[in-house]
Amino acid sequence: MKPLVHRIALIALTTMGVVVGGWAYFAPLHWYDTFPGMGMRWLPVLGPYNEHFVKDVGSMYLALAVLGALAWHYLGNRAVVVITAVSWSVFNALHLIYHLGMLHMYGPRDAILNVAGLGLALVASLVLLVPARQDRE
Repeated sequence: MKPLVHRIALIALTTMGVVVGGWAYFAPLHWYDTFPGMGMRWLPVLGPYNEHFVKDVGSMYLALAVLGALAWHYLGNRAVVVITAVSWSVFNALHLIYHLGMLHMYGPRDAILNVAGLGLALVASLVLLVPARQDRE
């Protein structure tokens, strides 16, 4: 695998962490009421609003975004990349597993988008576990 693939995966994960985390932390009620946006509302069907919980989710996403940004910066340090991959992968796998059990609460479009989005996030984090090959000169 090329280092460029790792960079793309880290940019995707870090961007997701900043967008979701920043939105949830700094506008928790708006995030709860309107996530993921574009007229869809995925959170209210899962339970009542709780500002503490939403801000905790935002904080966690922002922390993972910082880890992703550091891994992007220190891409040559395999340990940093593996720690980032494992951290994001544990979160993404558990997040996907939870939502797979909640798909009955959504219509077909929203269920498919849930699985696709969370599945892609998991794939992006797992890709980081494949060592980047070094170009030979």
